[in-house]
Amino acid sequence: MSNWLVIDLEATTDEGGWPVSEMEIIEMGACIVNADGAELGNFQRFVRPTRRPQITQFCQHLTHISQSDIDSAATLTQVWNDFERWLDGQHITLSGWISWGDYDRKQLLIEWQQHGITTTLALLPHHNLKRLFARARHLTRPVGLRTALNLAGLHFSGQQHRALTDARNTARLISLAQPF
Repeated sequence: MSNWLVIDLEATTDEGGWPVSEMEIIEMGACIVNADGAELGNFQRFVRPTRRPQITQFCQHLTHISQSDIDSAATLTQVWNDFERWLDGQHITLSGWISWGDYDRKQLLIEWQQHGITTTLALLPHHNLKRLFARARHLTRPVGLRTALNLAGLHFSGQQHRALTDARNTARLISLAQPF
């Protein structure tokens, strides 16, 4: 049976948004689910940004992540090492990794390069579930996660813009957006 890794990131931002190259990950959430959508394990960590260690009020309000959460967090390099240890041995069961949209993939690529991180995740295929869901539902354009869940007859569960919660809600749509 094939399993899927679902990743969601929260990052520094301000009103009006910032270019991806200026954003930094402040929370990472991931879950592994089987083909039936059952969660087999999860990972969540806050990440301390290094270029702009003070997160904006807008970002705190959007994500419900406090400055103290960030101040006590490890850097991305340390968090990524924890993530790799958590993921160790599960690569052989993974068909690939998934995110809602392409932002998470792009942010990871930028930050892996900036921090000199080498990862086995880069060897797994990535699937943009937002695009696949829109195609499967014959939508004229992709929609947000909450809207996609509503279209599927589901309700968003938990606090939006929190990494693990968003990853878990994304995972609930996998079976509705296949084939990969």
